[in-house]
Amino acid sequence: MTGRRPIDKIAWILLDEGRVLSTRSRGKDVHYLPGGKREPGESDAQTLAREIKEELTVDVLPDTVAHLGTWEAQAHGHASGVTVRMTCYTAEYTGTLAASSEIEEVVWLGYADRDRVSPVDQLIFDDLHAAGRLR
Repeated sequence: MTGRRPIDKIAWILLDEGRVLSTRSRGKDVHYLPGGKREPGESDAQTLAREIKEELTVDVLPDTVAHLGTWEAQAHGHASGVTVRMTCYTAEYTGTLAASSEIEEVVWLGYADRDRVSPVDQLIFDDLHAAGRLR
């Protein structure tokens, strides 16, 4: 179907020593950057804070949220031509990172793990690697 709107998602980029935080939901075969879909009326920052609290049990500090970039690619697990637009933010947080009930695995991935993530995350990995931020 032409003209289909992409799936709108917000994601958190948390980098540490050349690796990026990633998650794998129960029943999924690839890792995704933490985040998710916007609820009606939510801003990007509100979506980010809610999704990160739900997935990783930490609180994003609103004053530290900064737009990193927006990427679009084929949506993993969807019909050909269905794309996802991932708007990514960096942010500091308080609390201890822990997987919620919907998250099976929380991992720190490097560029060598590129084949373990979704197509849109692969584009993000490429750009982070080219910028010297992902080893």
